[in-house]
Parts: sequence; C-alpha cells; structure tokens
Amino acid sequence: MYFIGVDLGTTNLKAALYDSTLACISRESEKVIYARSERFVELDIEQYFDSFCSMIRRLRERAGISAEEIGGIGFTGQAETLVILGEDGSPLMNAISWMDERSREECETLSALFTEEEIRRVTGQMAVLPTWPATKILWLRNNRPEIFGKAAHYLLLKDYMIWRMTGKMMCDMSIATFSFYFDIYRKCYWTKMMDAVGIRPEQLPPLAEPLSSAGCVCAEASEKTGLSENTLVNIGTLDHFAGMIGTGNITAGGVSLSTGTVMALAVMAEEPADPDCGIAMHYGFLKDTHVMLPVVESGGVSLEWFRSSCMKETGYDVLNEELAKRDTLKGPVFLPYIVGVNPPEFDPDATGVFWGLRQEHDAVDMAGAVMEGVACILRKNCDSIRAAGTDAKRIIATGGGAKSAIWCQMQADLTGLPVVVPKDSEAACLGAGIAAAVSCGAYEELSEACRAAVSMKQEFIPRDLPEQERRYRMFCALFEATRAIGSKE
Repeated sequence: MYFIGVDLGTTNLKAALYDSTLACISRESEKVIYARSERFVELDIEQYFDSFCSMIRRLRERAGISAEEIGGIGFTGQAETLVILGEDGSPLMNAISWMDERSREECETLSALFTEEEIRRVTGQMAVLPTWPATKILWLRNNRPEIFGKAAHYLLLKDYMIWRMTGKMMCDMSIATFSFYFDIYRKCYWTKMMDAVGIRPEQLPPLAEPLSSAGCVCAEASEKTGLSENTLVNIGTLDHFAGMIGTGNITAGGVSLSTGTVMALAVMAEEPADPDCGIAMHYGFLKDTHVMLPVVESGGVSLEWFRSSCMKETGYDVLNEELAKRDTLKGPVFLPYIVGVNPPEFDPDATGVFWGLRQEHDAVDMAGAVMEGVACILRKNCDSIRAAGTDAKRIIATGGGAKSAIWCQMQADLTGLPVVVPKDSEAACLGAGIAAAVSCGAYEELSEACRAAVSMKQEFIPRDLPEQERRYRMFCALFEATRAIGSKE
C-alpha cells in the first residue's frame, strides 16, 4: 500500500509518494501562479485545483503504480487563503491569498471593536492583521457588496481542496485558528466576530479535529486525479504542524524550527495552555492541545538581504566554507530587525544595526554576524517559551537554514539546546503522508508511524562558550539602546 502527502504551499504545490514503510519513492511539484496588483494578491482557484490534479496524476504514473495501490492521501499547507463560493459551489471570484493586504482599514475597524485581551483570550493571536480571513470578509462587505451578498460558503484553501476531493465541507481546527473567527479554547466559531464582519454559521464549514478522515475520493476527483474512489482522504493539519509530525516532534518540549525567508518556531505547549503567556497560541494537531507558534519576519530574509546587497557573487555553500575558517566570535554584532515586528518584543519600529565594525572585518565577517543575530532572536524566543511554562529540550531544524552547519552550531551554542537535522527535508509532506498512513490503519498510532518514518542525519551539541554568552548580552543591551535612541517620547 502507498500513501501520498500533499503540501499546499505558497510558492509551490508539493506532493510526495510513500511506500508502506513511509520511505519516499517519488516527489512532484507545481508552481503557484498569482495575480498581483498594489495590495491585492489573488489566485485562480480552479486553475490551482487543476494544477493539483495534474501533479497527483503525474506522481502516480511516473512511479508506475496503479490507482488501487494508493491507500490514502493526506493534506497540509497554508492556512489563511480565502475561497468564496456561491450557492452552486462555484467560485464567485479569485481566492484571496494570505499575502494580500487589502484589508488594512478593516483591521483598524476591528481593533476599535475588540480589545487586545479579548482577541488573545479567544483566538490566541496577538494582533489584528490583514492576513486574517475575517478582515478580508469585512473588506468584501465594504467594497464588493455584489460578491458579499451572493456568498454562500467561506472556505479556507485546505477546506476547499478537501471539499473538491470528497464532496464534504469541513475545517480542521488547527487551520480554523487562522480565520480570526474561531475560539481556540472553546472549539467553536466566535459569534461576536462573525457578527462584526457579517457572516452566518451556515456559511462556514463544520469544524473537525485535525488529522480526521473525510472519507474517500469522490467520483469527480477520481476522474481528475487518477486516484481510486477507495482512496481515503485525511484532512491533515497546518503546514508547520505537519512539519512537527514529519520530524517526530509530537510531545511537549521539542522546538520545530523552520528558517527560510521567515523564521518560525512551533512548540507544543504544556496543558493547560496560558492565553496570557505573550506568545501566539494555536489549536494543535492533536485533540485538545495547543501549539505556540512565534513567527520572526527578520529570519532568513536578513541573510538573503545581506548576500544580495553585499555578496551577490557568493553562493551560500561558499559563504559557509569561508565562515568555517573564521572565528565568528570576533566579528561585529548585528541586530537583524530589518523588517521590525520580531517576537517576543513586537516592535514595528525596530531597525537593523551593525555594531563593532573594524577595518579588519569584511563581508564574510558581517554575514556571520547576521547569522548570529538571527540565532540570538531564536534564543530570545526559546527563553520566552521556557518562561511560559514549557521546557524546551531540543531544536529540530528544517528549511534552508538547516543546511548550514555553522548556523546550526551557533543556534545550539546560544540556546543551550541540541540542534538536530532530519534526513527528510520535506517534513510537511512527510507529516501529511504519516497522517494518511495512520488513517488507513497501516500504523495504529501517530507515534508508531513517526518512529518508523523519521530519522536524523546530524546533531549539533551546545558548547559552553563564555564569549558567546557575553556577545548575547551585548546583543540584548544594543537592542535596548537602539529602542531608547529611536523613541519618539
């Protein structure tokens, strides 16, 4: 029996085919195409589904297996992208991407109606953002009344794909967290927010536990994808959470770290979760659990910015080779706040700073300082997680940052936690594949499937470096000094 894991990514649709031992035997991907203008970012949802179907058909055919051999398919992916359907189930417009920022004014409206404390204690979130579907729906009400009046169903992207695959509308609660109209502690839609944006309960899909089965592939989806109508569909969970499953991080204490353009940490909280811990909280992928998910916008983008600005001809592999020859503890200190708004401070006015530059320093030293600065933010977030009552035990690193041994060792040294790198770099797809395998009964428990599927290829043990600790204290002091200098008071 074979299983498919699908990641409904922002840049690419991805799918992986796994055998009965959950070893990957084939991968496919499709680039996601967007229509962009000013603050608008949309995608043709019919084209998106057609691309998905082509990818799944190609995945099976190139592997040379029959449709009947595929037991199940599991889904994961982005959360907030909004799909609006009419009474007949047809899209009324393009899907609105989570990247779309048309609803900034609506954010101000909702911020005036709800206190930060109320928002935090219901949704687990720290602020009203234009990424939330609730703000987009209010924008439709204010600006596209002809669409708003005809809307029969508001689905998030993964909900829509499950509906197209099975004919059933359902929303897993880890994804519902990102709607901004879901109460993550009472496990129900938030009536007060629904009233504020003008939606009715019947316009939203029934809620379901993450990793639930939605039934089998429907006849129409079978024809389009080439899958059997006996293939079981698992609704899966959020991409970050599927990544936790795909790295075996399914109990409290493990920190799943993804360092791409954005750095994200995912940590299962000790229960009961504290809504006032100061960290964004989400409904977890296991029943009645919660996951802390601090997202740092000044993550990998800081290194991307520096390399494209100052080292265009130098690839990351060469950079890492050069850094391996240097003593990074003798370089400058860098505050990587080039886009502000970094947890745990949440300061939109924070800026990037190089401090301690000397004539003996060059671009390689500065790139090392950028890596160290991002690792310092990781340390701050790990300390916040500990302060919130969850004892972090190790960091599981994925994404582009995990390819750098220098960076991983910095992270271990600064946090005092072992950093491990899994063999399978596509952890989200693997997590979705694991969910499909468990749904089909190939494994009795999620933990059993993780033990079979997940292995690590490298481990970085933290070193006791007094100079590194001194530089971290310097980093924190420098940040506070720059805030005082930039204060408008």
